[in-house]
Amino acid sequence: DLAITVITAFLWLVSTFAWAKALADIKMSTGASIIPGIESCKAPGTTCRFASVTSMGTLNVSVVFGLLNMVLWGGNVWFVYKDTNLHN
Repeated sequence: DLAITVITAFLWLVSTFAWAKALADIKMSTGASIIPGIESCKAPGTTCRFASVTSMGTLNVSVVFGLLNMVLWGGNVWFVYKDTNLHN
């Protein structure tokens, strides 16, 4: 049980950081900074402007909940450890 709990807590940590990195990449690739790289915007006589992006607040919340869930699993590691023979 202890090994499975430690592995699960570690996987929560890794997957939360992976999701946070992917979310940062999504925000970067859908932001206003992409306009200079669009070929059709470089054509003479064209004007490109950045209107808006859909709110990503719920995605930010998912990263926070992922970290909180990892903290929960980390706390569970302590309680599972206390139930083993390793803790005297």
